[in-house]
Amino acid sequence: MRQRTAVAGFAGALALSLLTVPGTAQADDFSGDIRITKVVVNGGKDIVLGTTAVKTFTIAVTATDDSGIETGKTWPTMGHTPLPNGDYYGLVGPDNIAGKCVRQSSTTTTCTHTLKMNPRLHPRDNTTAGTWTVRALALANDGDYYTKDPAAKAKVLRNSRLTVNASPEPVTKNKTITVTGTLTRANWQTYKYGGYTKQPVKLQFKKKGTSTYTTLKTVTTDSKGNLRTTTKATADGYFRYSFAGTPTTPAVTSTADYVDVK
Repeated sequence: MRQRTAVAGFAGALALSLLTVPGTAQADDFSGDIRITKVVVNGGKDIVLGTTAVKTFTIAVTATDDSGIETGKTWPTMGHTPLPNGDYYGLVGPDNIAGKCVRQSSTTTTCTHTLKMNPRLHPRDNTTAGTWTVRALALANDGDYYTKDPAAKAKVLRNSRLTVNASPEPVTKNKTITVTGTLTRANWQTYKYGGYTKQPVKLQFKKKGTSTYTTLKTVTTDSKGNLRTTTKATADGYFRYSFAGTPTTPAVTSTADYVDVK
């Protein structure tokens, strides 16, 4: 520990440093025995952005010190991991600096902060889909401080959509049906959805009266993200497409299309 000396000014300087986009990745900086023990982004889930809607999410920072954590003085920011030239994209900070703090014990406090990410502002372009990095600050009641970088990592992904259509409907038993669909994902440069090309997608079927889908085959999207395949209609049931996702795009499953077999 150390005695509190000009903590307010020092805290302000540290907070300002967290808002400044660094040229290179930073290392942890601390004084005393304070530690940031846990940082959770969006409840542990990926952050998925479309083309227009602003995404609201949280970052929860847990810190501990034998003197206790000074509430309202944690401060997380999140940006895209360093690019080859050392720059960061899309730095995002909390709406409310103080956050909502809960004391877990006399030494440990968790502060939860709300942040917003705008797909037309923060990602900059499609290359920033993937891993983003959190940098976090905490201050103790005795003046100890800790700036942790990286404090956590989170995935920021381009939203995906998937459709399906099976025809003809109805169909004679054991006749061939054609199942089409389209896999698209958000484009953060055009702000439209575009076809996700050359991706494996599973065609699945669930017989009427059952609860489980069975994979019939894997179909690859064409140059426009379209899907097209054929299969035999053996029983009444539901067809759907299912995409497992990639490091930049989340998994998605289409709605089901029911086929009546005569």
